[in-house]
Amino acid sequence: MECSEKDSADSKDSDLARKKLDWSCLLIVASLVGAFGSSFLYGYNLSVVNAPTQYIKSFYNESWERRHGHPIDPDTLTLLWSVTVSIFAIGGLVGTLMVKLIGKVLGRKYTLLVNNGFAISAALLMACSLQAGAFEMLIVGRFIMGVDGGIALSVLPMYLNEISPKEIRGSLGQVTAIFICIGVFAGQMLGLPELLGKESTWPYLFGVIAVPALVQLVSLPFLPESPRYLLFEKHDQAGAEKAFQTFLGKEDVSREVEEVLMESRVQRNIQLVSVLELLRSPSVRWQVITVVVTMACYQLCGLNAIWFYTNSIFEKAGIPPEKIPYLTLSTGGIETLAAIFSGLVIERLGRRPLLMGGFGLMALFFGILTITLTLQDHAPGIPYLSIICILVIIASFCSGPGGIPFILTGEFFQQSQRPAAFIIAGTVNWLSNFAVGLLFPFIQKSLDTYCFLVFAAICLAGAVYFYFVLPETKNKTHEEISQAFAKRNKTHPPDNTDPAAPDTKVTRRPEPDPTFTQDNYAKNGVV
Repeated sequence: MECSEKDSADSKDSDLARKKLDWSCLLIVASLVGAFGSSFLYGYNLSVVNAPTQYIKSFYNESWERRHGHPIDPDTLTLLWSVTVSIFAIGGLVGTLMVKLIGKVLGRKYTLLVNNGFAISAALLMACSLQAGAFEMLIVGRFIMGVDGGIALSVLPMYLNEISPKEIRGSLGQVTAIFICIGVFAGQMLGLPELLGKESTWPYLFGVIAVPALVQLVSLPFLPESPRYLLFEKHDQAGAEKAFQTFLGKEDVSREVEEVLMESRVQRNIQLVSVLELLRSPSVRWQVITVVVTMACYQLCGLNAIWFYTNSIFEKAGIPPEKIPYLTLSTGGIETLAAIFSGLVIERLGRRPLLMGGFGLMALFFGILTITLTLQDHAPGIPYLSIICILVIIASFCSGPGGIPFILTGEFFQQSQRPAAFIIAGTVNWLSNFAVGLLFPFIQKSLDTYCFLVFAAICLAGAVYFYFVLPETKNKTHEEISQAFAKRNKTHPPDNTDPAAPDTKVTRRPEPDPTFTQDNYAKNGVV
């Protein structure tokens, strides 16, 4: 009994030492640099247009009057502003569809580097639009930033997934969500009147976008490419081993290389899978469905609606209008803290409980928020309950649903399927984003405060789906995740000759094949 307890303690100490070893300095630097120039900019561009809204509309009106000799029609101004906001999502969709083509040629690291060109050019266009007197420059700049965001939100999670050991894959993947929240917070903070949220300085809010892009542009070249990309698509085993050694901070990377080679044995005759092929493949049918559901819930869960009501709820609570921007800033801080909390606990609790718990809490507090908004004029303290509901909904979203969808997309699919999977995930993400921006004003006008019941139903449906369908992926290899989905996918068994299909008859991991070398699988056509 004592020996057993001692062995258990030794095992726990070994696991703890292993996790500490996994967090090498360069792995942290790669995640921070990658996220700062990518997901940070996505979050920043979500919030940066809020503070200078009135100044930008005045700029549109002045430009129109200077050209046409009369003020702009209110409906035309509303249309131009709607286009300015929503074209970001259209650009994101375009960027997502570009990922596979660019990524195949340039790889993960160099795609991120080239993507900085979009960010810098967009920053210059938007920052110079006021001086040039051309509001079209601002609209085009927003579109280009959308392209940047579409590429970044597909390639960055792929890169982080492929450079991280499975023991910390969730925590490292959560860096994407953390920097989205930090970007939102930075956009809110810089938009304060004391900083850049003034009529004379609002163009600098968009010029700031160039700073993270330049930091990534000068830093990322010194970091290695994804070792999985080097091994699978460039057939460079020496380069992959060196990349693993650099990222993991150790000389012996045979275990990591063996895991990749085991995956490559399954895929030895497979080329990069197209989106249509992935959608038709029965072996990953439920993985694709789960990614679509997860990304749709990510955008349709109602967080954007929360921002619409925040200011009016704060006003109802008796907060002076000049203090509201600072209170709104606190919501960005809560977002960031909740995302960091998720990154710290995701490898302990797992993806599944955080997703179910996050959406479940959002559904509950959306229901409570509907009640408090309906009754807010009946008692002086009720608006404060509404504020608490808003803060809990934001924290619930960022503690799980805000980042895990990007992690799951990288974990569900093999190397040859991953680019197509991120295209599907990104397409659903950006189309849902566009749909919310387009339809929410009509939903709000028709249902008023009861619109939150729609989002509560979506969150509840998502939580129920994840309870019945989503397996836990924490600390699991791709082979083990595929086995978890195998029974559900094989309701109609696929052709056994399909090497991409998971084999439910395999009950243990296959032993490494000593005859299988890099040259062998290169000859077999692995891309």
